[in-house]
Order: sequence, then C-alpha cells, then structure tokens
Amino acid sequence: MNAPLSPNETWRRRAFRLPLKVTAISWKDLAETLGPVLLLSAVAIVVALHFVRPAPPNSLTMSSGPAGSTFQSVAEQYQKILARNGITLKILPSEGSLDNLNRLSDRKSGVDVALVQGGITGSGDTSNVVSLGSVFYQPLTVFYRSHKPLSRLSQLHAERIAIGPEGSGTRFLALALLKANEIDPGGAAKLFDLEGEAARSALLRKQVDAIFLSGDSASPTTIREMLHAEGIRLFDFSQADSYVRRFPYLTKLELPAGAFDLGENLPATGINMLAPTVELVAHSDLHPALTDLMIEAAMEVHGHASLLQYAGQFPTTAQHVFPIGTEAARYYKSGKSFAYRYLPFWLASLLNRTLVVLVPIFVIVIPGLRYLPQLYNWRIRSRIHRRYGELMALEREAQGNLSAEQRAALLDRVDEIEKSVITVKMPGSHAEALYGLRQHIRFVRENVARSAAEAQAEPAPAQ
Repeated sequence: MNAPLSPNETWRRRAFRLPLKVTAISWKDLAETLGPVLLLSAVAIVVALHFVRPAPPNSLTMSSGPAGSTFQSVAEQYQKILARNGITLKILPSEGSLDNLNRLSDRKSGVDVALVQGGITGSGDTSNVVSLGSVFYQPLTVFYRSHKPLSRLSQLHAERIAIGPEGSGTRFLALALLKANEIDPGGAAKLFDLEGEAARSALLRKQVDAIFLSGDSASPTTIREMLHAEGIRLFDFSQADSYVRRFPYLTKLELPAGAFDLGENLPATGINMLAPTVELVAHSDLHPALTDLMIEAAMEVHGHASLLQYAGQFPTTAQHVFPIGTEAARYYKSGKSFAYRYLPFWLASLLNRTLVVLVPIFVIVIPGLRYLPQLYNWRIRSRIHRRYGELMALEREAQGNLSAEQRAALLDRVDEIEKSVITVKMPGSHAEALYGLRQHIRFVRENVARSAAEAQAEPAPAQ
C-alpha cells in the first residue's frame, strides 16, 4: 500500500490540475486603467466649463442723452450697427453724462453701457464701471463780450457768466475751471443756469458777459455764428498746457486761423481750446463678444476725420478717466478673434464656447484613449513581473542554510505563487507570458526541492 501524501504534496499535485482562467480581456484591469483617464477628463471638462462664458445676450440697454443731442444721435447709430449682428440696443434718453453715470452705477437701472464726459463724478459706486475707450472730443468754448481780448479766466471775476444748468457737463467743467481761477459761486461774479440757445441770446442781448458752451450747444455752426456777431470774442486758452496738467481729463486742441470761416479768416489767429473726451463706459462684466461689438461700432461711428480730430484717432485708450476694461484692452491690442473675424456673430460665439470644452478633450481624453492599450498591457505585464520578483527573492533565500521546516515553508510559498497565477483571470493575449511564468515556477520548485533533498542526504557531522 502506498504511503499517504503530505498536505503540501497533495496541494502541489492538485495545483497542476487547476485550469488557468484565461479570458479575452480582463474587465477589471481595463476598468482600473480606463477609470483614471475618464476621471481626469471629467475634471478637466468641468474646470473648462467653469470658465466658459454663457452665450452673449441678444439685447443691451444704453443710456444716451437729451432728445436731439449728439449723445442721442450716437446711440442711434450704435443701434443700427448692432442690429446687423442680431443685437437689439435699447436706448434710454437721459439728462446727460451725470445722469448716465449714476444709472450705470445703479445695477437696478438695467443700463449696460453709456456715454460719459471725462471728469464727471457720479453719486454712486463706480468701482464696477470700466471704459471701452474714449470716442470723441467735447470741446469747451467760452464766448465773452469785450473790446479787447482776455488772456485769463480770472479776468471774469466780477462778470455775469452763464455756466449751464445743474447736472450738466458744461456746468461741471465751468465750475472746475472758474474755481481754479478763484471764481466761486456766491462771490463777485454772478453765475447763471443758462445753456445753449438761451445762453447765446443772453450774451447777444448783453444780459450776460460770458457764456460756457460745450457739446451740442457748441456745434461748428453755432461757433461760426458767434464769431460773426459784433463785439463777441472766442476765448483763447493761452494757459492750456497748465490746465491740461491740472485737469488730466482735459486735452489741448489747437484750432488754426480760418478754421470756421476761410473767407473771413475766422478766427483771425490760432486759438487754443480745451476739451474733455467722451468715454464709452460699461459694467466690468459686460460679455466679451458685446464689448467687441461696441468698440467696432465706435470705430465705425467715430473713426472719421473732422475739424477737431484726425481719421482713426478715435476710439482710443490713450485718454481715459475710468480704467480700461480687460476685454477692451485685449481688443485694442489684438483685435477680433479669428472666429468673429470670418464667421457670423452667433456662429462665432457658439464656436468659441465649444472650443473651450473641446480643448481638454483633445489634450487629455484623446491622448488617454490612444495610450490606453499600452497602459492596459503594462498593467497586465506588471502583475506577471511582480510574481517573477517574488520567485527571485524566494530562490535567493533557498541558497542559505535552512532547516527542513524552512525549506518546506519555501515550497509552500512557491505553491501560493502558482495558485495566485492560476486563479486570477488573465487575458488570452498574455497567455504565452503566463505559461512561461508557470514553467519558471516549476523550475524554482524543483530547485528548492532538490536543495532540500541534498540537505537531507548529507551525513550528520561526527560527534
């Protein structure tokens, strides 16, 4: 009768009869390989979506100016240009720059953009108001009645002066310049709330001695008529350079002789004038696409040459009171993006937002999927290589002086390695490497068993 087999020998014989679990693909390894790629892709797309601006609104609200004013006319021209791109510009008439700025600083007003004369300060919080650029000059003209020319505004210290109504840009600027010449309300000079035609009539009828005009009340036609009036002179700001230094929102304009009437050479000599610029201002969160459209409209409306400006001089960021918006600065530096330059507005907007999402897909998802087979194969091979590492460590350990129990324990570990190889599913594409590993396991087992047999055969040392 055969002697009973030891537990280790029984396992070794049974282990060789266990079938290898070979499959077409290891879904577990595939999931563990694909999972990080998909997770990283999802995170990248979510981050990209965070920076995607929503589609631009199809309407804007603009605060303009009094009916019939230049501000109102400019807003109507903007309205037609934006309509060509499918954007509706709603125009709200106002009393002028101060009213526009106060509306823009009040979120509840619903105003998105406005025209504001440089130097105007509103009563609300303007921290979220940015400039899209200065768009045109609004020159200040001062007419006075005198037998001889005046050289300084301080010479009007005891005169009757029309400075415009409360809240007007003309009054704001007139008070600032008069104060700089020590002429204050309540002093020797008498200040009147007259502007436009009313101020002109008062000067011609000798009811006032000087008038401040700006904007629509100082059109070239009006100036020409006043220069032809007997006894009326146009004030020459001989100290214009000093005014510009003191009031940064002002610009010195040099008007050549004969600018308003070549035939009669009016003015007879060159005249220095002062002019604040009018800025196109908006909320700092105005959609970038609409920022581009507004600046384009300003270029079309204000880019031509006139008596006071060169072609292409406006719009500009060279002169501004409010900080230039980030998107506006980007536009002035590099212009429209490629999509907006060659595609319809709505299609370019859609394409820009789509590209933001596609970037992580092209940068992470596609390369990740491309290298997925290599990652998958590396994961499978690393499992086989890990078993080889265990076998090498075990074989080195078997070279030492070990007892019979220790060598039996090594054989048990060899059996455990083989069992783990047999019981774990492996894809058929790696069957060759797997069977090669089993041959090497058998080789190591035989070496350990041989060294154990040799150790038992050695005679015991003599006593």
